[in-house]
Amino acid sequence: MSVGSAGLEGFALSLGLILAIGPQNAFVMRQGLKRSYVFVTCLVCSLADVSLIAAGILGVGALVSSIGGAESFIAFGAAAFLSGYGFLRVKSSMNPEAIIIEGDAEGSLSATMATLLAITFLNPHVYFDTLLLIGGASTGFIGDERLAFGVGAATASFVFFFSLGYGAKRLSGVLNSPGAWRVIDRGIAVVMFVIAGAIIQPYL
Repeated sequence: MSVGSAGLEGFALSLGLILAIGPQNAFVMRQGLKRSYVFVTCLVCSLADVSLIAAGILGVGALVSSIGGAESFIAFGAAAFLSGYGFLRVKSSMNPEAIIIEGDAEGSLSATMATLLAITFLNPHVYFDTLLLIGGASTGFIGDERLAFGVGAATASFVFFFSLGYGAKRLSGVLNSPGAWRVIDRGIAVVMFVIAGAIIQPYL
């Protein structure tokens, strides 16, 4: 696989995981709608994701390098997780929910950051997505390809959060529509299944 393909796979995987409805996305969108600390909110969300992605890629990579034969085990495990996630998104698409954006934006920068950091780091799913799924998927790459995969995954965070924060007015109609989330969830499921197949293909 080329460096470009590895970067694209990292971007697609990260974007698919971030797109799932969650409190962090709702918070970013609410800040955008209220035009309250939009830049710093998007930046902190992106940097938080990048730090966890880096920890996942470096941590899992270090673990694999110290355990002989672990790469194939982790690859199949990551593929199973991604496939399971894809099925969850299919299930979610059967009864989609709009993203909740009601409520006032936080009044001060310190309060905004405290709320944002709590929403981000107290959510167990963020560790599952970054440390396990993205970190596990990265074990299929070495050298420059792994770096490109990580850069692609990190880039997806910046693209998504800044698009969500600054495009909140335009996106509010879409993200408040259950019908739109039916399409989004099924699209995410397809991406997860394709990436799961790409991860295990070298070991089949």
